[in-house]
Amino acid sequence: MAGAEPQFKATMLLLGLLLVATLDFTGAQTGVCYGRLGSNLPSPADVVALCNQRNIKRMRIYDPHQPTLQALGGSNIEVILGVPNTDLQNVAASQANANNWVQINVRKYPNVKFRYIAVGNEVSPLTGTAQYTNFLLPAIRNIFNAVSAAGLRNQIKVSTAIETGLVANGYPPSAGTFQPQAQNFIKPIVQFLAGNGAPLLVNVYPYFSYTGNPKSIALEYALFTSSGITTPDGVKYQNLFDALVDATYSALEKAGGSSVQIVVSETGWPSAGGQATSIDNARTYNNNLIKHVNGNSGTPKRPGRAIETYIFDLFDEDQKSPEYEKHFGLFLPNRQPKYPISF
Repeated sequence: MAGAEPQFKATMLLLGLLLVATLDFTGAQTGVCYGRLGSNLPSPADVVALCNQRNIKRMRIYDPHQPTLQALGGSNIEVILGVPNTDLQNVAASQANANNWVQINVRKYPNVKFRYIAVGNEVSPLTGTAQYTNFLLPAIRNIFNAVSAAGLRNQIKVSTAIETGLVANGYPPSAGTFQPQAQNFIKPIVQFLAGNGAPLLVNVYPYFSYTGNPKSIALEYALFTSSGITTPDGVKYQNLFDALVDATYSALEKAGGSSVQIVVSETGWPSAGGQATSIDNARTYNNNLIKHVNGNSGTPKRPGRAIETYIFDLFDEDQKSPEYEKHFGLFLPNRQPKYPISF
């Protein structure tokens, strides 16, 4: 049997490598955001078929749209399901209301692979969503309790999606902290996520950072085509995306959330309608993004891991405004890609 030992070791090594490859692949899947504020969009069934055809394994939807949930059943696409801001007051009002929301929109679809529930999107005391701030944490708690009571706590993480405007002092990224006016709002949410092992969903847009400050930020740095910069604290950043993510990690650490992971729940680049918008820039950004987040480089603050990321948007949404908001789509309504892109 002595000769079998090397063969056994080789087999175990191969199995180990396969397991690692599988784990990396699962962690590195880039998803898409499926907004529906567009005309002539394909049916949800056709959208799911498109995602399967294009090897898109994860999807974010912004509300419990029943035809979409029905189409996702049995598809093996992992889903971020949104609790719309307009539902927050009702869900926060009582545990029974939250239980009912989870019953109707989650438990009714046992064949859908729910990954996260995003309770609210970009709720902030600093923007036009300030009216929802008092409801957000109670709504998160109640949805979490409802998911736990349904026996799904190990399958579905409950979180919320924020935008990076909540972060101040983002340069250098190590100086990132939550805005003073937002501290009392965001800290209890961060601590709730930390206590329950849930990530924070963050909408990260180098496009808006660049167009807000084009004199100080190079377009190449925003499009992943720069040689990078070295920040005043000596850390080298290859791209603006990593800098924005790490500034948010710094803010999380200062708010008691050192253990909280970031999932990039939206990012993208419009192909028309505004400053620095073109098919070429959108193609460059999104293809470079996929390569970057699927690799194991991570960010300088969190190296060596893929960054779970969802690209906005699957289709153009021509019912949105301003004009550039209509042009984030990866695919045309006929399901052809707007430009070559590979998942």
